Amino acid sequence: MDIDVKKLHPLEVKLLRHVSLGEKIDHERIMKELDYKVGQCNQAFSWLSQKQLLKEVERSVKVVYELTDYGRSLITEGLPAERIFTFLKENGPHTMPEIAQALNMENSDVGSAFGALSSKKAVALNAERKAERISDELPQDIKMQRALLERAEASGEIEDSSLSDNEKKTISQMAKKRGASLSPFKLSEKEIVVYELTELGDKAKKALQEANITGEELGNLTHEMLKSGSWKGATFRPYGVDAPTSRLIPGRRNAYANYLQWVKDKLISLGFEEFDGPLVENEFWNGDALFMPQFHSARDIHDVYYVKEPRHAKRIEEPWLSQVAKTHEDGWNTGSRGWGYTFDHEFTRRQVLRSQGTVLSAHQLTKAKIPGKYFGVVRCFRYDQVDATHGADFYQTEGIVLGEDVNLRNLLGLLKMFAEEIAGAEEVKYVPGYFPFTEPSIEVHIKHPVLGWFELGGSGIFRPEVTKALGIDVPVLAWGLGIDRMALMHLGLNDLRELFTPNIESVRMRRGN
Repeated sequence: MDIDVKKLHPLEVKLLRHVSLGEKIDHERIMKELDYKVGQCNQAFSWLSQKQLLKEVERSVKVVYELTDYGRSLITEGLPAERIFTFLKENGPHTMPEIAQALNMENSDVGSAFGALSSKKAVALNAERKAERISDELPQDIKMQRALLERAEASGEIEDSSLSDNEKKTISQMAKKRGASLSPFKLSEKEIVVYELTELGDKAKKALQEANITGEELGNLTHEMLKSGSWKGATFRPYGVDAPTSRLIPGRRNAYANYLQWVKDKLISLGFEEFDGPLVENEFWNGDALFMPQFHSARDIHDVYYVKEPRHAKRIEEPWLSQVAKTHEDGWNTGSRGWGYTFDHEFTRRQVLRSQGTVLSAHQLTKAKIPGKYFGVVRCFRYDQVDATHGADFYQTEGIVLGEDVNLRNLLGLLKMFAEEIAGAEEVKYVPGYFPFTEPSIEVHIKHPVLGWFELGGSGIFRPEVTKALGIDVPVLAWGLGIDRMALMHLGLNDLRELFTPNIESVRMRRGN
């Protein structure tokens, strides 16, 4: 196989000239020695492999812990447990709310940190229900957390293979695989691919040297070069006379935008009314109004983005605030016992980017007609690792149906319509689910020809703790489905990122409805 070295890209040329036959080549080396970026490495390795100038010789997976922004803030501000221990050491016993106010911490963070210290017998509650220090030293695991943070700051990341068993146990409690907004570490699995020059690659390298092609040749003659005369001493890449000419392509609506409009038209034709709302919400509507307890693990269902300024909403509408608060505390008049804790009126005003479309369904309950059918195509935000079926921001189609006679059969019929008619799935299954705000709860799953089974979204019948607190006393069907995933199936794609690609060729090739 002959290679015309004059047609090689500068990224390929520089890499070939830099390495020798038998040498190991990977991303880390090329980025360090040639100052390539990750994308440039990927391109060079891919192109050269396709031309059989490089060959893959090793492939392995490295597990690493990367410091998050929250982790960096802990290094300077201190771990919550460290701050509480130091505060009690310097100021004596205080109540939990006093500690939270003095340290400008959330009640939930103070409670979690105090619990960790208490379990290690470093602090305790005295007879006056005040927190006090009972040990002179911080627990060893808190010290280890601090050491791991500083180690990661110094090296950029920590390899799992370099940790002791105790360190692995400690760091596993500080890390999440997809990197949560309030997790000090992000757990990542990095695939390490090692390449070597092939005999053909070595032959191409010698041909480049003989032709004196360095990869520094210029590809364009600019106005500035003509004006200054610098072109006279420059070396240019050969002009590609066989390069394809440019095409004239008529404009076309974006396929995904077209799909979203088609879904809206379909639902409106079925008698649904559309709702919408702001991207910035508060914890009240994002979770409290949906009977999600404020300091319970159920809140971790959504990893929200907090708004830095303004940090809190000025007020929450009444009577909804009082009714929801009482429902959380003792069940109010819903027939429930509630969650049995003191509702935090400060926390509920905290501003966030909405993490679920159900926020708008809660808003709509306060003004809905009975009977009534409502829907929205809602942009949501959650801290998540982007992959073929996940995005850090995404769209949901959210909706509710209110009426004296609505029931689970009606809901299953709606889910069937979304899965088969709107998503275009041929294989569908419905499985029991759990959501704090619906009972019963149902998840709908569809089978993609390439990606296999994945969840389309959740649904159910709103609990009385949700509906009665917001002024509704009839059954309410509710669903929140990933419309990005529906489009993935409907448009015949294999990766959610293709819906938002900047690659204009990909957009031109795709057709909507």
